[in-house]
Amino acid sequence: MATESRVVHSDLAIPPGEYLEEVIDRLGMTKDELAKRMARPASKLSPIFKGDKAITPDTALQLEKVVGVPAHIWLGLEAEYRLTLARQQELNEQRRLKEEAKLVSSFCYRELVRLGVVARRTQPAEKVQELQKFFGVASLSSVLDVRRYQAAFRCGKSRKYGRCSQALTAWMRLGEIEAQKISCFPFSRPLLQSSLKTIRGMTLQAPKDFETPLHEILAKTGVAMVLCPSFPGTKAHGATFWLGREKAVLMLSLRGKWADIFWFSLFHELGHLLLHDRQNVFIEDDYTAPDMQMMEAEADRFAADRLIPPREYANFVGRHVFYPDAIEAFASSLGIDPGIVVGRLQYDGHLKNEWGNDLRTRYEWSQPATA
Repeated sequence: MATESRVVHSDLAIPPGEYLEEVIDRLGMTKDELAKRMARPASKLSPIFKGDKAITPDTALQLEKVVGVPAHIWLGLEAEYRLTLARQQELNEQRRLKEEAKLVSSFCYRELVRLGVVARRTQPAEKVQELQKFFGVASLSSVLDVRRYQAAFRCGKSRKYGRCSQALTAWMRLGEIEAQKISCFPFSRPLLQSSLKTIRGMTLQAPKDFETPLHEILAKTGVAMVLCPSFPGTKAHGATFWLGREKAVLMLSLRGKWADIFWFSLFHELGHLLLHDRQNVFIEDDYTAPDMQMMEAEADRFAADRLIPPREYANFVGRHVFYPDAIEAFASSLGIDPGIVVGRLQYDGHLKNEWGNDLRTRYEWSQPATA
């Protein structure tokens, strides 16, 4: 009766060098003597004993002459050792992929598929591999080691916003990829400063009219503007960071869809670029560090004052007349959308949040937003 043959593989990777040590020990030979008999420096044989260097056919033939063990034995031991190592690495990789599969949803895989930036996969391990390619890392655990994304992980710990660190990181990575596609002139602070008035005037235009010109104006100043839908858990209106020394990235999410919030967020991020160091990554947050709190407050003040000059605003508020026609007349005198005035009055407590919203505009994505 025929019996079924079974091949048993050892999961213990034993380098041929260990067997070689046993052989020369039985022969009463030291490693130095072996090296001299093989006409090789002892330092060249040391990696073979440790398994760091493979036994080649030439080496196997030399060992056959010196210690009497046939060359094919050495080559067989070497092949089995390398194969066992490969099996161990494959098992470790499968274990790692299985562990990282727990992060797939938090890294917004579904949203990235919807936007067409990663491929749709069904197997968890394949989803992990897609995210690894998206982030440009060998392991999702390495994402935190990238300095730019560390700001997202810090913000994700914020209790005020209830954010997800991984979602913020995925959002920033998408912005980074899109910004790399945008051609920009070298960053120029004076040119950006001189463009603010023109940009401010665009608040009166519809998105279809200002979107392309706004991108072009900013690109000429060295700023790549990326409009990126908010992901579940990002809860960010905007962010700024740098790609090299000459290219700034300004991300906006259109979160909430109010036009006045969009423009305030834009000017807030422009404030960071004009006022603060290039080494910083800014994502709106309730920062605990005093220096970051100060820079956030400076960017807020920059945005508020550039959209509505302080003196004019103080005079308008001092009259305590906030009827729609008065707000529209004031906005017209400044050359800005009246919704910006309403938003400012609501924020400062001069209007209740539900008052004046008929003067505010909502923007919509040309493609479906993900949050």
